[in-house]
Amino acid sequence: MGYKIAIVGATGNVGREMLNILAERQFPADEIVALASRKSLGTEVSFGERTLKTRDLDTFDFTGYDMALFAIGSEATKQYAPKAAKAGCVVIDNSSLYRYDSQVPLIVPEVNPEAITEYSKKNIIANPNCSTAQMVVALKPLHDRARIKRVVVSTYQSVSGAGKDGIDELWDQTKSIYNPTDDKPAKKFTKQIAFNVIPHIDVFMEDGSTKEEWKMVAETKKIMDPQIKVTATCVRVPVFVGHSEAINIEFEDFLDEDEARDILREAPGIMVVDKREDGGYVTPIECVGDFATFISRIRQDSTIDNGLNLWCVSDNLRKGAALNAVQIAELLGNRVLKKG
Repeated sequence: MGYKIAIVGATGNVGREMLNILAERQFPADEIVALASRKSLGTEVSFGERTLKTRDLDTFDFTGYDMALFAIGSEATKQYAPKAAKAGCVVIDNSSLYRYDSQVPLIVPEVNPEAITEYSKKNIIANPNCSTAQMVVALKPLHDRARIKRVVVSTYQSVSGAGKDGIDELWDQTKSIYNPTDDKPAKKFTKQIAFNVIPHIDVFMEDGSTKEEWKMVAETKKIMDPQIKVTATCVRVPVFVGHSEAINIEFEDFLDEDEARDILREAPGIMVVDKREDGGYVTPIECVGDFATFISRIRQDSTIDNGLNLWCVSDNLRKGAALNAVQIAELLGNRVLKKG
């Protein structure tokens, strides 16, 4: 007997990707229901070879459903997630609403699968921020070997992290560059994104950091180790899909780059592509549609005693959102519910 699954926000980029991944990974589901707001009611979405018509989230009864994968904003999640959880349906939430709640586990299955048992406190599990998810996958096996003291990360985040509006704005502005009479001013982003980079994601905080940068700090500590010091600079770049990160790591103990490369090759969810030659590394366009977090440019940092640098790339709609949510569902099924 399989599971009864609800996808909340099924018409959005992440919701559609959740359906794709559930089908690709042959998740043991007896029933899949696609839920959306009333304005999207009846919209058709694909689930493998099947086509599903969306149903009204506002009137849906979650009773009898095992899991609900949420891919809607925090405000809507605040309204509907407690209803689903109260009905006995485990919520796996992709918004930021519950990530910092001490009673809600924040999970990346390759990193802290043992935290899955904490879901029962609220019947809710949180999915981390897209930039955090791929970074901690890379950090965890190295932390287990040499203990990480400090991480300095600069991100190069694609416009799909800002949703469909972000994708549309990059597309429209790029076209308008070649058609000066068709001006497309910034709406979704604070400045022109086409042929530009913007060192500003989410709102500014009192200390000068942005909320996106704060998320990486807080989430890394919650998922991995509260003792790790993290400083981040998050940048939006004119790439449609795929987040990249330049990560500098300071360890308590020395870790040779060759050993680090071997550790990462054996770690779950990671693909190492690291040749010191033209093209011997992975770029965002090459990671689209892939499950892996790709690691390249692994090298010693000679400016500190125990330092490494590496380049980390992943499909933010997959590992940064939909894939991680599906992996959480698989983990919940295998370790707790044991129904499929």
